[in-house]
Amino acid sequence: MKKKRALGIASAVVGLGAAAGLGAAVGISRYAVGRVRFRPDPQADEPLGTLRGRALTVLADDGLPLHVEVDGPDDAPITIVFCHGYTLNQHSWHYQRRDLKDQRMVFWDQRSHGRSGRGKPTHATIDQTGADLSAVLRATVKPDDKVVLVGHSMGGMSIMALAERRPELFGEQVMGVALINTSAGKLKEMTLGFPLVMAKAMRPIAPSVMRSLGNRARIVEQVRRAGADISFMLTRRMAFAGKDVSPAVVDFLEQMIRSTPVDVIAEFYPELMAHDRTGALEVLGRVPTIVLTGGADRLTPTPHGSAIAEAVPGSELVEIPAAGHVLMLEVPDLVTDVLRGLLDRVPAAAPRHAPTDTAQGQAGGTA
Repeated sequence: MKKKRALGIASAVVGLGAAAGLGAAVGISRYAVGRVRFRPDPQADEPLGTLRGRALTVLADDGLPLHVEVDGPDDAPITIVFCHGYTLNQHSWHYQRRDLKDQRMVFWDQRSHGRSGRGKPTHATIDQTGADLSAVLRATVKPDDKVVLVGHSMGGMSIMALAERRPELFGEQVMGVALINTSAGKLKEMTLGFPLVMAKAMRPIAPSVMRSLGNRARIVEQVRRAGADISFMLTRRMAFAGKDVSPAVVDFLEQMIRSTPVDVIAEFYPELMAHDRTGALEVLGRVPTIVLTGGADRLTPTPHGSAIAEAVPGSELVEIPAAGHVLMLEVPDLVTDVLRGLLDRVPAAAPRHAPTDTAQGQAGGTA
């Protein structure tokens, strides 16, 4: 009886909040979006999402094709492997790809995201994305090559899963780690910026709501397309914090999220809420590790990054107070500078040799 009553209260809170939010959004969205989108935008001509590298198809351990791209000089001594976040794809690293052209870089789309294959719902797990990252490393770098791993949000969790699965790589092949806007666990406690009482009311019903969305994917996709202006404003509010964030960048991110099928979003959601890789963090202490957080991040608030930094021996915490959940798009120059600083801390490595056709054959050929 108490459970039913609690569920009823939670449903009422969410229902009222959604109704009020949608009503207000419909009334002001055109005005607000127009005001934001048509102001001067220095990023308006930036070719967001158009930069491409040499494509490979890497087969995961369950046979799923993962879309991978390699960029930069093949004889660079270090390879940077970028792991994107939940609902995004490798284009979220646009500015780093543009500005680190002197480095060898590997970008990949997580399973069921971007151009990678659609995985089984039962394989939508962080443990599996850690295994996928291991497959990407095998296909794109040689055992004696030095690697720096960079992960945003779920991509950071994939790195933690790799550390749990393959600890021997850290200090031998993986020589540095950057974790951006991510968490080692306790995501069920996040409030998304809502008042605490509302957040607590939403928690018990969130998994069932997500399952329901996944089961009604076609209808939800139609609503998503129809509500593009509302999505733009919600993306701006939830992902960014700076008042001067580029409308072009917000639109770019919103389209990236919208391109991720809603059933994929629903499949990964329970795994994110259950994610706990605190036991793997000690492994990251074997190499230079930097943790970046946004002081106004509503999805993985600063305490999540602070907890990681405290658990990783010798790590460095970098907090950007007036920034949100997608630091590499909101403050790209700062993120790139931090990555260059991390590369400077990696022990000197001999130049690597260019990959052979055999290496590409292991990866499954070109995409």
